[in-house]
Amino acid sequence: MIYLDNAATTLHKPPQVGQAMLEALQTAGNPGRGAHEPTLHAARLVYGTREALAELFHAESPACIAFASNATQALNTAINGLIGPGDHVITTVCEHNSVLRPLYRLRQQGAELSFLGVDARGVLQYDQLETLLRPNTKAIVVTHASNVTGNRTDLARVSTFAKRHGLLFIVDAAQTAGVHSIDVQALGMDVLCFTGHKGLLGPQGTGGFYVRPGLRIAPLVVGGSGVHSFDENHPAEMPTALEAGTLNVPGIAGLGAGVRWILEQGVELLHARETALACLFYEQVRSLPDVTLYGDFAAQERAPIVSLNLAGEDSARVADILWEDYGICVRAGAHCAPLMHKVLWTVEQGVVRFSFSHTNTEQEVLQAAAAVRQLAQEE
Repeated sequence: MIYLDNAATTLHKPPQVGQAMLEALQTAGNPGRGAHEPTLHAARLVYGTREALAELFHAESPACIAFASNATQALNTAINGLIGPGDHVITTVCEHNSVLRPLYRLRQQGAELSFLGVDARGVLQYDQLETLLRPNTKAIVVTHASNVTGNRTDLARVSTFAKRHGLLFIVDAAQTAGVHSIDVQALGMDVLCFTGHKGLLGPQGTGGFYVRPGLRIAPLVVGGSGVHSFDENHPAEMPTALEAGTLNVPGIAGLGAGVRWILEQGVELLHARETALACLFYEQVRSLPDVTLYGDFAAQERAPIVSLNLAGEDSARVADILWEDYGICVRAGAHCAPLMHKVLWTVEQGVVRFSFSHTNTEQEVLQAAAAVRQLAQEE
């Protein structure tokens, strides 16, 4: 089997991840719910993962990191906790439904939305940002990289725009956390949302967000916190403010192991390897007849994603053949990014997405390219 669906979830984790999860299952109590050793051990595991994530993202302190079950929950919490009726939000046509659907629901409640467009290669048209500004604009929400094209957003440019106009700057890093270097302070982010099961090499059911010190987000969920039990309101201090209920301690322990492994290896080194593999695949398929590629492959900084179609063939059928005849795992369809597919004219066809990890080999990449070549010749 050749696994090239890492943009959906990484399959091959460092062995430390599973080991950390198993140990936590057998030894960790409920953090913040007692003073005995099992609960203190759980608290140390959770705090250690906060520390690792704060180091990875260059956050001010571990207290800036709050945990969620995935990027979707983190984005819902941030968007609903900061935006209300009458507020205007700028976002982009590159966004995943994890951003779009919370914003659409807020629009039904009285918020306003504007969408920054892209060119034929799926590159954001940053020069149009100023034209989208309104007197009631409160925030800009952007993905760090498109999960369809692999194009990476120029966060520095968007941040400059946001700060110039006093806007909240919210970033979806589902495709880039652990894959690209991210400095939340240098980029002036107010909120960074991430998932654990992709580039961070953690288990599914983990994720969270960085929240700038001093920024208050109204929690999406309130309840038990282990502290201030007699207060009617949920505690306001971070990270407790955004972590009602019992945390997924085994999952967080596994996430911490994945992040520490990344820090030991170096994000830049891992990114260079993944980029090289994606480029190798692109070079092998870009000149094939009847193969259409999507994205800006001239850009130096991209997510390790190559999406394509074969003539007029349905993307799902291509993905099925790749799996059944070649043992290659890819993702086909709409990828939960409907606006991008409208721009690319792939609403009906979808796209076949190959997404690479540092765990892949050059031989696997060449085999995948050879499979695409053979399918293209049969068209």
